[in-house]
Amino acid sequence: MLREKVAIITGAGSGIGKATAEYFAQQGAKVVAADWNAASGENTVEGIVNGGGTAVFSHTDVSIAAQVERMVGVALERFGRLDILVNDAAIQVLSKLVETTEADWDRTHSVNLKGVFLGCKYAIPAMRKTGGGAIVNIASVLGIVADPDLAAYCAAKGGVISLTRVAALTYGVDGIRVNCICPGDVETPLVVDYFNKDPDPAKLRQEIYSKYALRRIASPLEVAQVAAFLASSQSSFMTGSSVVMDGGLTIKCY
Repeated sequence: MLREKVAIITGAGSGIGKATAEYFAQQGAKVVAADWNAASGENTVEGIVNGGGTAVFSHTDVSIAAQVERMVGVALERFGRLDILVNDAAIQVLSKLVETTEADWDRTHSVNLKGVFLGCKYAIPAMRKTGGGAIVNIASVLGIVADPDLAAYCAAKGGVISLTRVAALTYGVDGIRVNCICPGDVETPLVVDYFNKDPDPAKLRQEIYSKYALRRIASPLEVAQVAAFLASSQSSFMTGSSVVMDGGLTIKCY
C-alpha cells in the first residue's frame, strides 16, 4: 500500500503515532519517526528496524519551528523526498474553561494546533518538489463535540479540522491531499493513565465503553490503518475530509 513512500510520523514514540509508524513500515514505507521523547522515539525505530523495516528517528518538539524544519530535512537527507506527513503529536490537560491557566492553554495549542501548522508549513514545499503528497492530521471527535473538562484540547482539535480544510483547498492544485481523522477514545498510554487514576478503573472503563455503540474503544492500530488508507492512492479523490472513527460515540442524541 505504501511501498517506497517516505513518511514522517510525529508523536511516534507512543500510542497512535507509534502504531502508525510501525504499520506504515510494515506496508513498505520509509519512516521518519519524530518525537520529543528521545528514548521512546528511538525505541519505536529500533522495533521497526529489528522487524525488517526502514526507519530513522528525528528528535523533534513540534511546537518549535526550527525543529520541525529540521525534521523535514531528515526525510530529505536520508531518503531524498517526502511523500506523507502524519501529524499526530498532541498533549491533553484536564481543565474546565475558567480553570484553564494561560500556560496550559498556550502549551496545548502550541503542540496540538501550532504543531500541525508547522508540520504542514515545512512539509508542503518538500512535497511540491516531487509532484504532490498526502497529509493526515490526527484530530478528534472533540473537535466536533465538546467535553467540559477539556476546553483547550477541544478548541485546538477544532482548529486542526479547520486547518485541514484550508490546506486541502489551498494545495490541492499541487497534488497535495490533506485529510484528518477524528477518533473517539483510543487505548493509548494517555487513556490508560486516565482510567488507572480512578479509584475503580474497571468500573470507569465499563462506563466509558457503554457510551459507544460498539461497547469498546479503539486500538491505536485501527487508527493507523485509517491513516494508511488516507495516505495511500486508495483514497486518491479524498481531500479536506474529516473521517470520524468513533465506534458510534457521536451518532446518538441522548
